[in-house]
Amino acid sequence: MIELVKQTVTASAIETEAVAKEFANIIREDMKKISGDNLFLALYGDVGVGKTVFVRGLASVICPDDYVQSPTYALVNEYKGEYRICHYDMYRITSEDDLESTGFYDYKNCIIVAEWCENIPFAIPDEYYRIEISKIDDGCGRNIKIEKITE
Repeated sequence: MIELVKQTVTASAIETEAVAKEFANIIREDMKKISGDNLFLALYGDVGVGKTVFVRGLASVICPDDYVQSPTYALVNEYKGEYRICHYDMYRITSEDDLESTGFYDYKNCIIVAEWCENIPFAIPDEYYRIEISKIDDGCGRNIKIEKITE
């Protein structure tokens, strides 16, 4: 089942962060309901579209004391706060062995936020949030679509 959580257009990084901050409150409520499990957020979008900006907005609510940066070189950045966020970049992940070598399957009781989920369809759980960010024709705006996927 696919439930549309939000679809909106933003005109700046500040507006994209604001959408993520609003979404963070939904995530916080979900984390209260699951015990010892992970909450998975799958991010989709081209290079430079604002995926990390979205994560920065999310983390500013859940882990306000941590600095968010792209996990491109580290593959995973961990932020600690009310809940732990494990921010992944799956761009260079090409197999399940690659993914396992990152420690992906060892994380428990956290919010996993993964960029480039196109590369890991085999690792996406049955229940997750799908966040698609795309540029609008003018190049400045962003279309953000958040869906909750349940099977």
